[in-house]
Amino acid sequence: MFHPRRTLRALLLPLVAGLALTALPAQTATAASTLTNGGFESDGAATAAPTGWSEYGDTGASYTESGGHGGSYRLSQYSAAAYKVETYQYLSGLTNGSYTLTAWVRSGGGQNSAYIALKSCGSADQRTDLPVSTSSWVRIVTSINVTNNQCTISINSDGNAGNWINVDDLTFASGSTGLSIKGSDISSLAKSEAKGGVYKTSSGTSGDAVTILKNAGMNYARLKVWVNPADGYNDKAHVLAVAKRVKAAGMKLLVDFHYSDTWADPGKQTKPAAWASHSYSQLKTDVYNHTYDVLNALKAQGTTADMVQVGNEINGGMLWSDGSTGNWSQLAGLINSGYSAVKAVSSSTQVALHLANAGDDATVRWWFDSAKTYGVNYDVIGLSYYGYWHGSLAAAQTTLDDVASRYAKPVFVAETAYPFRLDNDDSLANQIDTTGELVTGYPATTAGQSAWMNAVANIVEAVPNGRGLGVFYWEATWTAVTGNGWDPADSTSGNGWENQALFGYDDRALPAMAWFSHR
Repeated sequence: MFHPRRTLRALLLPLVAGLALTALPAQTATAASTLTNGGFESDGAATAAPTGWSEYGDTGASYTESGGHGGSYRLSQYSAAAYKVETYQYLSGLTNGSYTLTAWVRSGGGQNSAYIALKSCGSADQRTDLPVSTSSWVRIVTSINVTNNQCTISINSDGNAGNWINVDDLTFASGSTGLSIKGSDISSLAKSEAKGGVYKTSSGTSGDAVTILKNAGMNYARLKVWVNPADGYNDKAHVLAVAKRVKAAGMKLLVDFHYSDTWADPGKQTKPAAWASHSYSQLKTDVYNHTYDVLNALKAQGTTADMVQVGNEINGGMLWSDGSTGNWSQLAGLINSGYSAVKAVSSSTQVALHLANAGDDATVRWWFDSAKTYGVNYDVIGLSYYGYWHGSLAAAQTTLDDVASRYAKPVFVAETAYPFRLDNDDSLANQIDTTGELVTGYPATTAGQSAWMNAVANIVEAVPNGRGLGVFYWEATWTAVTGNGWDPADSTSGNGWENQALFGYDDRALPAMAWFSHR
């Protein structure tokens, strides 16, 4: 059982209700330039102020106990009554520069806030919220620029009765972290606008969705392209038009080739009708020509793609059955044909290969091992990660860390999303519409949506050696608009995703857009 328990009744000090953590007590004279006792192993269990650490607030709510991540002990913050507590360590004599704090954490969730932080370091304080993870340890990082030769490492809880966190194996070392990609897929936008879709700021002012997202911090847009879709959207012409807006807003562009006339994913990779009768050799030419044509047109109008996906969620291959994983040599040929076309247009454009299910390390490893065996060319690994389908944050972290290391490639979450409510805004039931489908600890509220996005961003930021590039939110602009349903061949089809957009049912920007301003 992972619920922390107090092991010494003597430590149950009276709690001071509502104590604010706005100031630190005077710093101790024992401050060092290196982190002391980051694994909480020096004192055994039931120590309120571990060696090297100080406490502030409801000090009885912070203590060491058995059950460490690496060693025998950990720090826990918990109380049977509401509490606010900080466990901190002041470092002085630091050489100025960038530093990263790393910690292994667990949390039962429910707090008003629970986070690790770096503060009083001469630049803006930095913090990382603890993800909800009740059993598995998750690694998180926080980085800061030290400019005054000192820094305070801080572990904070503002907890309700019974809330708990575990923290262990902290390290503080030179280096910086952050996300270069804070993106969103906005493939639905052009059709939404054509059908009357409206987008507003959080205060209710109507505006351009691209501008609203940019102003929230979004720096990368993802646009899918189909070959000959029934509704005429998500084709070359519309990608070109939206790309102009994306680049005018100062954002980068990811083009997501599905190599189909409709949705391609692990369950379906249907050839475009125009290619249906083509031989494998012809299909390689088709992939090259289509990829080159779209990307060269983008380049010609001054909006060169920064990254390209050769295929979408190609766990089972693409252009079935010729390019299925049942015939890896042919799949490799098709992917390499797309890769060659990308590089022929722009050698600096990055080529990503995109699989679903970041929680399944064994399958992702099998796929990329096979890709290596068959000589597949690519630059970056993209993985879809939907927590309600693809497993725990810890499982996704394991996969991201593993593939980044195993293949020495940067990784990013190509798709994620989370509902801010469960009811629907059109006639079609939502993909996620019951509490039983949600990720434990993340309610279908605007706060839950925000917390989920921060958690996903934080595990990507924690990928070692700077290989975690960032995250794309999937379909920020796909609100419920009549005629803009999921089926390009059926104008009466509903959406099913409007409760996971980043604009609410009142068309206003939602609080979760704040994740675009992640470090």
